[in-house]
Amino acid sequence: QVRLVESGGGSVQAGGSLRLSCVMSAYTYSTKCLGWFRQPPGKEREGVASLDTRDGSTSYADSVSGRFTVSHDNEKLTVYLQMNSLAPNDTAIYYCALVIGTCAGRQLKPSSYVFWGQGTQVTVAA
Repeated sequence: QVRLVESGGGSVQAGGSLRLSCVMSAYTYSTKCLGWFRQPPGKEREGVASLDTRDGSTSYADSVSGRFTVSHDNEKLTVYLQMNSLAPNDTAIYYCALVIGTCAGRQLKPSSYVFWGQGTQVTVAA
């Protein structure tokens, strides 16, 4: 079992930045697919970004490409989501997720991930 705990959410004005963190409990698998997802009010959960620890490759939703950056620190067992140029439509609960293995074919698909954090709220005011 892998436990994920997000932090770093909050309220920000449009144009501002936030960095989300997700700390993972200890694990033994070296190859993981790490994902960030969000669920806006009244909408379905959607993929935001993913990172494949096998080769460091990343994927982004079109809506965040160029503004958001996913990274991870293997020693700290932490995955990050740096969010810049935030807009009101970025308001959502943000979740980190993990699945053992590569990201191939499942980068931004919520149904492909097994372990989930509890979520952290991000609110962007106009």
